[in-house]
Amino acid sequence: MDGPRSDMGRWGGNPWQPPATPSPEPEPDRPSRRGGRSFWARCCACCSCRSGADDDGGPESHRDRGSGGRRSDSRGSDSRRPISRGSGVNATGDGTIREGMLVVTGVDLLSSRSDQNRREHHTDEFEYDELILRRGQPFHMVLFLSRPYESSDSVTLELHIGNNPEVGKGTHVIIPVGKGSSGGWKAQVTKSSGQNLNLRVHTSPNAIIGKFQFTVRTHSKAGEFLLPFDPHNEIYILFNPWCSEDIVYVDHEDWRQEYVLNECGRIYYGTEAQIGERTWNYGQFDHGVLDACLYILDRRGMPYGGRGDPVSVSRVISAMVNSLDDNGVLIGNWSGDYSQGTNPSAWVGSVEILLSYLRTGYSVPYGQCWVFAGVTTTVLRCLGLATRTVTNFNSAHDTDTSLTMDIYFDENMKPLEHLNHDSVWNFHVWNDCWMKRPDLPSGFNGWQVVDATPQETSSGIFCCGPCSVESIKNGLVYMKYDTPFIFAEVNSDKVYWQRQDDGSFKIVYVEEKAIGTLIITKAIGSNMREDVTHIYKHPEGSAAERKAVETATAHGSKPNVYATRDSAEDVTVQVEAQDAVMGQDLTASVVLTNRGSSRRTVKLHLYLSVTFYTGVTGPVFKEDKKEVVLAPGASDRVTMPVAYKEYKSHLVDQGAMLLNISGHVKENGQVLAKQHTFRLRTPDLSLTLLGAAMVGQECEVQIVFKNPLPVILTNVVFRLEGSGLQRPKILNVGDIGGNETVTLRQTFVPVRPGPRQLIASLDSPQLSQVHGVIQVDVAPASGDRGIFSDAGADSRSGETIPMASRGGA
Repeated sequence: MDGPRSDMGRWGGNPWQPPATPSPEPEPDRPSRRGGRSFWARCCACCSCRSGADDDGGPESHRDRGSGGRRSDSRGSDSRRPISRGSGVNATGDGTIREGMLVVTGVDLLSSRSDQNRREHHTDEFEYDELILRRGQPFHMVLFLSRPYESSDSVTLELHIGNNPEVGKGTHVIIPVGKGSSGGWKAQVTKSSGQNLNLRVHTSPNAIIGKFQFTVRTHSKAGEFLLPFDPHNEIYILFNPWCSEDIVYVDHEDWRQEYVLNECGRIYYGTEAQIGERTWNYGQFDHGVLDACLYILDRRGMPYGGRGDPVSVSRVISAMVNSLDDNGVLIGNWSGDYSQGTNPSAWVGSVEILLSYLRTGYSVPYGQCWVFAGVTTTVLRCLGLATRTVTNFNSAHDTDTSLTMDIYFDENMKPLEHLNHDSVWNFHVWNDCWMKRPDLPSGFNGWQVVDATPQETSSGIFCCGPCSVESIKNGLVYMKYDTPFIFAEVNSDKVYWQRQDDGSFKIVYVEEKAIGTLIITKAIGSNMREDVTHIYKHPEGSAAERKAVETATAHGSKPNVYATRDSAEDVTVQVEAQDAVMGQDLTASVVLTNRGSSRRTVKLHLYLSVTFYTGVTGPVFKEDKKEVVLAPGASDRVTMPVAYKEYKSHLVDQGAMLLNISGHVKENGQVLAKQHTFRLRTPDLSLTLLGAAMVGQECEVQIVFKNPLPVILTNVVFRLEGSGLQRPKILNVGDIGGNETVTLRQTFVPVRPGPRQLIASLDSPQLSQVHGVIQVDVAPASGDRGIFSDAGADSRSGETIPMASRGGA
């Protein structure tokens, strides 16, 4: 990482303002933003050799480009879509159709959700009528001809993507039927019956992903015929984790079910001792989301020729999910003022965010780390990459590439805030995605970290990854991309420096187990947590873990950081976590233990302040001094009671508090230093289904909430969302009195059968991070697999989804 910036929790203001009337036409993206160098020259070495004449970039100034600007107008049911019929116009030569020509009068791509193609390609959940394929896997189609097919006839299939399709770049694919393979593409006749020609087409496992135009060219003795392009014949091609030849291949079916096909997940937050969890609707198969994902690549101007490489695609997504540099999807905001947008805690899924970006072209306010990660999971799963959302507790933010978390104190162990640029986030959420890494030495395939939260720049762009988890585990910080920064997040040491009388600083304490204390994700096939700390780091304190830290710090800006460390540590400090509830009194407890053989006198100072989850703290609002005498082997407890009236006026986002503990041992001069964060728990929403759920039939849910605070909640907003159940819906309910209980009832119309999750949240200026979920088992409608409509959605989310109307300079 390069270009350190101030910590995000210190973002007091935000430059974003609500747009006036959006421009009716998109503004073309500037080809270069920094000194004439393209994004690709700055962000991705593999693309930096593009010449200025290459116009293979994204279609910012072209509405009808093949890879995802326009959405189809069909919302669709599962009934057979109309077969595309030829227009009777020959698109080649002079346009004349001569007697005896082999004219293609129609095409059936067998693209219905119930057809063999969509089922075999695991794309039958997409709420689209178009053919959606995964690369490296065959599919079937039927050509309708003007006469029976003869052995002397030549039939060629063609696929086009981009503004200037070229065979050499893979953007113009030519597939001669029955003529063998061409770069992994081939087509064979499986059946010729009358004027129908059935074909089996194999796609390349290295194909570009995106939306292709499809046409057919025939040649016979009477001349050549080219079927005019029909928008109904557009074909989406995605990455394929089911194909062993695709570098995104995953050799576990349960992994593919969870990390590619699951539309709902859990995101964890809080602290290691007080883990909170929320359900997130990824919604990668909702109508419009696939177009939004491809639009993100277009908006960045990603060359089509690079879109077959998951390393490049995931790196672009990490840059584009945040809005810095590129007017990407989400505006980050950690200020606490969300009056110009949506509180990050209020989102319940990615669908509303992505569809808003596609519809308007404007970055969506606001996001924080779990929102960036949730949207990234949606985008990468939608495109076919196995992806999961990962939470790291006590996540370090290293600002000086030292690969240590440095905290500076004065002679009296009072923090020197002007020097404390590093911070430790209570939690940080990012993504793992699965792929081979042909750009790295062997041994670094598998899980790769991608982080879309804009913390530091990478090659001049706010993006992070993909970074091999194996390189993080072993401290190999010279491996691309961004390994030093991610290593520091999970396995740096917390180093406490004290200013000496001569103005120099000396290390007085090192916490070796304070960073990356727990790394978790949702378990496969259940809503349980899975601890994945072991894949990121060797066991804390082991020889392998210490070697990884030493290997990493040797490449940092302070390679001799431990040279001045003292080692006298007779007395230990432990903080006991309490399950504190928002609106109630609480008690902070510190346990001191003397592990030595002599009596110890400890002078202790406790400071309590509120904190953002990013580690940025407010002013100290309560402090206490204690002197404790410990016999050899003895322990003693120091408590600090805190009343609700003492902390209520200081609360910030997510109700977290930071207890700073400092002191020294009188007999041997040992310095004590520890920081402990705890959160105030908020209530859940209670959801109850009132009656059975069936596709196409109205269903009702009841939501119950009790205000835990003795104050009025003003401007309360509920959100409701669930893939296959309910398009994103916003409910403005006004005020809720202190300690009042409210009950809401809402109807929705399921559009897809099977087990679904309906998710709700509540937000107000006085209380956030309130959410709930219920599983809804939807029965299929009689004789149908599902319907796609906006039934039950509000007017904001139920409108059609056109191409974004504003471009991105």
